[in-house]
Amino acid sequence: MSEDTDLSTLLAVLEDEYARDILTHTSVEPMSASTLSERCDASLPTIYRRLDRLEEYDLITEETELAPDGNHYGVYSANLDRLELSLEDGSFALELTYREEDVADKFTRMWEGMR
Repeated sequence: MSEDTDLSTLLAVLEDEYARDILTHTSVEPMSASTLSERCDASLPTIYRRLDRLEEYDLITEETELAPDGNHYGVYSANLDRLELSLEDGSFALELTYREEDVADKFTRMWEGMR
């Protein structure tokens, strides 16, 4: 998320039930848009619109996975680890903490996706 993103914009993104469902499901394991569509009981266009919005604010990441048939598809993972809202000296302060993935884990996932 950029420094220019204001609190009300981010809260509007998180106010959306589908966006929150996507974040909660993908915080457990990476999921494709079609799986998210089933889990969130939403159409694929709805899921893709929310994914685009979440990616815009770095709340979710997309990686490409290879299917056994040689095709590829995107899987999404929550990038948000913690959101802290505080009220200090008459104004709100928002602090976001993102997930940090170990480089070795990222390489392993990439390597396994290539097989």
